[in-house]
Amino acid sequence: MLTAFRAFAKSPYAAGLIVLLIASFAVFGIRDVFKAKVTNAVVTAGDRAITAQQFKRTFDRIKAQKEKEIGQPITPELAAANGMDRQVLTGMATSEAFADTLTRIGVRPSAKLVLAQISKIPDFFDQVSGRFDKKAYLTKLQQNEMTAPMFESRLRDDIAQDQAAKGLVAGLTAPRAYGALAGIYATESRDIGYFVIEPGSVAAPPPPTDAQLTQLMKENAQRLTLPEFRVLTVVQFSPQLVAASIPIDPAELKKRFDFRKDTLSAPETRTVIQVPAKDAASADKIAQRLTKGEDPSAVAKSVGVETISYAAKPQAAIPDKKLGAAAFQLPAGQVVAVKGDLGLAVIKVISVTPGRSVTLDEVRPALEAEIRKDAAAEKVYALTQAYEDAQKGGASLQAAAAKAGVPARTIGPLSQGGRDQQGQPIPGLTQKLVQTAWSLPAGGESEVEEAGNGEYFALKVEKIIPSALRPFQEIRPQLAQAWTQRELGIRMQARADELAARVKKGESLEAVAASAGAKVARVPAVSRQNATQNPVLSQDMLGKAFTSRPGETFTAQFSRFAFVVGKLEAIHSGDVGALAQMSEQVRPQMTQAYFRELGESAYIAARQKTKVTLDANRAREAIGLEPLDAKGAAPGKAAAKPGLAK
Repeated sequence: MLTAFRAFAKSPYAAGLIVLLIASFAVFGIRDVFKAKVTNAVVTAGDRAITAQQFKRTFDRIKAQKEKEIGQPITPELAAANGMDRQVLTGMATSEAFADTLTRIGVRPSAKLVLAQISKIPDFFDQVSGRFDKKAYLTKLQQNEMTAPMFESRLRDDIAQDQAAKGLVAGLTAPRAYGALAGIYATESRDIGYFVIEPGSVAAPPPPTDAQLTQLMKENAQRLTLPEFRVLTVVQFSPQLVAASIPIDPAELKKRFDFRKDTLSAPETRTVIQVPAKDAASADKIAQRLTKGEDPSAVAKSVGVETISYAAKPQAAIPDKKLGAAAFQLPAGQVVAVKGDLGLAVIKVISVTPGRSVTLDEVRPALEAEIRKDAAAEKVYALTQAYEDAQKGGASLQAAAAKAGVPARTIGPLSQGGRDQQGQPIPGLTQKLVQTAWSLPAGGESEVEEAGNGEYFALKVEKIIPSALRPFQEIRPQLAQAWTQRELGIRMQARADELAARVKKGESLEAVAASAGAKVARVPAVSRQNATQNPVLSQDMLGKAFTSRPGETFTAQFSRFAFVVGKLEAIHSGDVGALAQMSEQVRPQMTQAYFRELGESAYIAARQKTKVTLDANRAREAIGLEPLDAKGAAPGKAAAKPGLAK
């Protein structure tokens, strides 16, 4: 093969091919050949990019928030079917476009400003010394799956957006005229007259046939369909199950107390004022003035320095070790000049708070709880090992649990939302347990899974009850009641429309009501402020009354199962004083609305002006889903779109 290549290279054909290649590079360029971008970005916005890992973290966080709201787990498939992945992707793209725009127009927070913001976050500081702890900083970021550059970049974006927002809304106030219009709208009141059409005033519908009820059942099939249920056998390894029976070794308790005594005790703290001095003569003068009781800040200012204050700090919190040692030897109120590791200074001890050593009896309950927790964790681990060893030997889930001395219990039938067939939540479930149960086929057994908080579980899916429409005979009484209610509602609506037409033609509300065997009721001075205080007025009645003109007639559903024929009889302007007060009260709210609209407009403009690209399929792959085909459907999967519970 190599010989053939060499022979070809020496031929005239090779020379021609090389000429063609050179010509193609001249026409099309070679930059892209050597500088092609290889990226796993799901979003690019200008010079910024979001990786698949960053998208997954954000998606998982938002999904967890939604799960907390609705009280049930959400699979990535269900989330994607309802557009959550696209919403997160679009939101991140818009945010990155806005951040890129701010950078381009010069809104760039300095490194000093970013560090100042970090210094305000308590989690990054040592609780004892009160100083910034880089290890704690990196550990906290790692717990949140972030690096320092990622966090500082996000913080820089937040500061830039905050500064931009302040610039946008500086001096923004809604015009008084707008507030006046809103005040007029809010303070006007209306007089309403109405009479009620009760179910007894219309002919009762005949009993429904099975065909009618079957049709009603089909129309409401989604609401009447039972979800899939599963019956599980679950083995749980919990520290709580074994902790109570664990004895406390007195020697271990004493050993742990001796080790933790210093950290459990409260150290002595002092409030110390430090004034730097240039030389010994200057230090003597500063000490004399501080001894006389002069203000330390004034004394420091007079010699061209600033005081350094340590408020209620332990000795370890004072950076200069020699100065700290001297400060913790002086009584309160005393002054001394000290040549420390960091230079000459005069210190004054303002106050002393004595330390306190704890006794074993004081911390015994907490230490015993710690010992039991640690021992329980070891015991739980041993139980899981015994269970796994039994399973490896061929034992079933129940038999392995028995060999390990752990109870196996039956749970279910339960839905994927963790509820029983009556819709009640089943106690003792975790989201991870339910997710694992729904990842297995009928008869499938899981490995030992971690549930969090030192707990583990293993389960077997004993039975799967498929999703199905409720049996007709089981729900026939409810269907019949619903059908009758619906028919009565249709007849009452028709009767109300008929009577309302007579009022519209000129008959009085009283005359029409009397012909229907009803009486007119009146509610005067109904405003948007007091409307909800009247329990008789339904939302439908209020909606019709506040969108009608004086003298107009309307029909609406009543606050109970009935209909009304109503009439807007008058509209009254609000009190001048109340109107003025309301106008001023609503202006801040209107200003906030303008601010939100400005923010939305700024984001939209940034998205339009910045080149943004989205890779929806890469985003789907990041959360464990198959990419979509050209028609927008996952290959080999139905296009069904179940809804998220709200």
